[in-house]
Formats: sequence, C-alpha cells, structure tokens
Amino acid sequence: MKLIVQIPCFNEENTLPQTVKDIPRQIPGVDKVEILIIDDGSTDRTVEIARNLGVDHIICNKRNQGLARSFRVGLDACLHLGADIIVNTDGDNQYAGWDIPKLIQPILAKEADMVVGDRQTGNVAHFSLIKKILQKWGSSAVRNLSGINIPDAVSGFRAISREAALQINIVSSFSYTTEMLIQAGKKNLNVVSIPVETNDKTRESRLFTSIPQFIERQLSTMLRIYTMYQPLRVFFFTGTFLLVIGIIPILRFLYFYMIGEGDGHIQSVIIGGVLSMMGFLTYLVGLVADIINFNRQLIEMTLERVRRLELSDAHNSNNTKMTDGI
Repeated sequence: MKLIVQIPCFNEENTLPQTVKDIPRQIPGVDKVEILIIDDGSTDRTVEIARNLGVDHIICNKRNQGLARSFRVGLDACLHLGADIIVNTDGDNQYAGWDIPKLIQPILAKEADMVVGDRQTGNVAHFSLIKKILQKWGSSAVRNLSGINIPDAVSGFRAISREAALQINIVSSFSYTTEMLIQAGKKNLNVVSIPVETNDKTRESRLFTSIPQFIERQLSTMLRIYTMYQPLRVFFFTGTFLLVIGIIPILRFLYFYMIGEGDGHIQSVIIGGVLSMMGFLTYLVGLVADIINFNRQLIEMTLERVRRLELSDAHNSNNTKMTDGI
C-alpha cells in the first residue's frame, strides 16, 4: 500500500519546510509514504528547498499554470508512480499534516472513495465573517448540485483512492475542489468528510484577488460542471423560465383584447412571442446537449480504460526491468 502526498506549490520557500516536516512518514496500514511537489513556475527557491528537504518526486511547470492544472498534473503523476492513495495538501502549511493518518482511514477501511478534510471554518479565528458565510453558502450549493453532504466543499486537504482518481477528470483552470465533488456525486463515488485541524495563517490566498472575483469564478465553475453532467435539467428549467415569462405579456394582450382595448398592446404579443420562441429553442438545445452528454460519458469511459492500460503497461515494464537487473 503506497501513499503519495502531493503538494502544489507556487513560491512557497518559507512555508514548505514546515509543511513537509508535518507529514508523517510512517502510517499504520501503509507500507510506503512518498511526497510529490508540483512546482507551478515558482520564481523563488521552492524547488531547491524541496530537494534539500529530500522530497521523493518533483515536477516543474515551465510557466504558472494555476492550481487546478497543477493538481491535475500531480494526480496523473501519482497514478503513474503507483499510488494506492493520494493525499493533496497546500504548500502554505494551512492544513495540519499530522491529520493525514486520520484523513486516509476511511479509504483504508474501504468505507470511502474520497475523504475531504473539514476545517470547521466557523471556529477558525483568522477567517472573516464574510468568508465564513460564503463558505457555508458555497458548500450548501455544492451539496445541492452534487448530492454529497460535505460541510467544507472548498477544502483542498483531501484523500483519494486510486480507483476514484482514475475516474476524475479535472477540466477547470481555476479550482478543482468543487468540480471534483460534483463529478464524484454524478459518478456515484462515496465521499465522506472528517474534521481536521488547521495551522495559523501564513499568507494571503493567491487563488483570487478579491471576494467578488472568487464568487464569480466559483459560480461559473459550478454552473459549467453541473451543466456538463446534467444538461437536460439545466436547459429545461431555463427554457421553462423563458416560456413562462413569454406567456405573461401574451396573456396581458389577450386580457386587453377581450375588453376591447387590444389595439394599443400589440407590443406585448411581440415580446411574448420572442420569449416563447427562445424558450422552445432552449428546449431543443437541451435535447442536443443531452445527446452530447452521452457521448461525453463514452469518452470518459474510454479515457479511464486508456489510463488503466497505460498504467498496466508501465507497471509491467518496471517489473521487466527489475527482472532483467536480477
């Protein structure tokens, strides 16, 4: 049983040493613990310090790719390195590394495919009231979209089984946290949450520059991913909304027409007709999108099989090299 702890990093020379130090190298039920650093185009000494700390694997992005893409690169690398369990944590030492044994326990016990660390943000002193409210609302929105009850949906401290990692396909360029949960819910993966500790704040978040920007990006990510997995539902409700709004001015015109005052309200018919037509067109788009959704499922199934074949070939190749060496 191999566990790989992946740490996406961007200019984390000051916090990386403590982050790595807190990661336990001996965990009951795990034969080997390795650490993978994904350096996202750092301009400081992050890579040099990672080497000095003796981390097992380092991947360097030539340019800054963003957190979601770095996470995806790390996930693929962990699979190729033979990880049975993958833990993701942040390089700013926000999460308590000593909670990793507790985090992976449901996976070791085969009770979960994915485990998300709950920071219990309501009790975190350095979180502002606005951040606590947004976190609560955001987690509630993700719960409604994914069908998974996770109190801290944006927590990056999470463990993933190998089987779950093979099925996850991160497409967002902003944040992987909510996207992964929506995908997990639609793929019927078992996701649980456990309370974890957090360390004192070391720096401001680099994921966003303002709260409005964060809200806009999270909402667009959630809407995009949900639409990708439930297109018919999204377009049905959108089309119904347009249709209802279109019927209202038409009924208004009919009312005035029946009382003999319809001549001055012809614009209601035009507006209502346009909105109603938009509603029907939205229904048609929904049907086309639903057909495309079935094709996406076939593509994801093919991608998963290709991944398994690639990993199997890599494993067989390594075994052959070891045999030849003997």
